[in-house]
Amino acid sequence: MVSEFKEFIAKGNVLDLAVGVIIGAAFGKIVTSLTEDLIMPVVGKIFGGLDFTSKYVVLSGDVAPGTSLEAARTAGANVLAYGSFVTALINFLILAWIIFMIVKAANRAMPPAPAAPAGPSEVDLLTEIRDSLRK
Repeated sequence: MVSEFKEFIAKGNVLDLAVGVIIGAAFGKIVTSLTEDLIMPVVGKIFGGLDFTSKYVVLSGDVAPGTSLEAARTAGANVLAYGSFVTALINFLILAWIIFMIVKAANRAMPPAPAAPAGPSEVDLLTEIRDSLRK
């Protein structure tokens, strides 16, 4: 069982996957920082100093107006934290766009796949079948 596990781990696909997951997690942190620290403050400034991450609607519970999202959750209120969702959505869109651009650049950098060898045409095949039926 140990030797099978070593063989499984030594396969290139598993190692590539592990590297991809680690790089993806680090890249996700970069995108999160980009969104929370650079983009959302600019969006907030455009909308008059609005901080989206702390925006919520109280669904049930007693929360004083102006209470922070964390304080409302700590108080036991059921809140719809739409600001966090907007931030996560922007994170996703940025990450998807960057991955799209990376894949597009990688596809341009890689040489095109060799063309499949041309086989006989339909006419050639039909001629061959006709000739073999005549025999």
